[in-house]
Amino acid sequence: MDLRIFIEPQQGASYERQLAVARAAEDAGFDGFFRSDHYLRMGPGDPSPGPSDSWVTLGALARETSRIRLGTLVTSATFRLPGPLAVAVAQADAMSGGRVELGLGAGWFAAEHTAYGIPFPSVEERFDRLTEQLVIITGLWGTPSGETFSHDGRYYQLADSPALPKPAQRPRPPIIIGGAGPRRTPQLAAAYAAEFNAAFAPAEVVGQRFARVREVTAAAGRDPADLVYSTANVVVCAKSDADLARRAERIGREVDELRTNGFTGTPEEILAKLATFGPDGAGASRIYLQVLDLDDLDHLDLIATEVLPHV
Repeated sequence: MDLRIFIEPQQGASYERQLAVARAAEDAGFDGFFRSDHYLRMGPGDPSPGPSDSWVTLGALARETSRIRLGTLVTSATFRLPGPLAVAVAQADAMSGGRVELGLGAGWFAAEHTAYGIPFPSVEERFDRLTEQLVIITGLWGTPSGETFSHDGRYYQLADSPALPKPAQRPRPPIIIGGAGPRRTPQLAAAYAAEFNAAFAPAEVVGQRFARVREVTAAAGRDPADLVYSTANVVVCAKSDADLARRAERIGREVDELRTNGFTGTPEEILAKLATFGPDGAGASRIYLQVLDLDDLDHLDLIATEVLPHV
């Protein structure tokens, strides 16, 4: 399995802190460094220094790393118009030498939209907009050089776009789609995704979501094996009970709860838990480890030394 590091910088993280974690993850041998795309802290606590824009951050990280994959889990379709988003992701991909992946979703956190003046339509409209954005973004990236792209949709209209710039990866950067919906989410994954992500759920539920996507993908005439199947959950690793309690306290969580709901415990315990989600369990070939304490780089080193070599 691939192991990727996944952070939540809206909880309070400067660019410098994100860079330190990205570099540490790359040096330690992790496959990817991904970040959420949110504009508001969730839960109590100091929100300083405030949110950072995901694609500004990833463009900078593209120039300050050399190997690790970079992307979002996930960008909200409510945050950006599809044309400028296609430009930003293509530019970041070129700046990275072809290491960028776009996680794109419908959006769900109403408070961040209110806080920053972003329209937040109904669930149905958000999914309609997401669908149209996927048509446009893939259309822009897939238009041959020298030709133009037009789109006359319900929410977005493009006329004679030069469809530039092109991303470094051809035909396009991988698109990640995830979620729990039984109908529209699997349909979008089947049509547009390179990866389907089922996050923050027990292995049994994750496996059911994978099975539903495979079913819909096959019905659409696409080989389900074309997709990467992934999951994500919080990780807290330690060799002693005292260190485990300390790391849990640092992120405001209880050890027992983390053991139930996340990847938590000794390296051996975490490996056993990962196995239940892996190819011989729920079916994931990629796992995003959500790291919430960005100051604890020793935590990454421990996972890289004691867990990563065994997956």
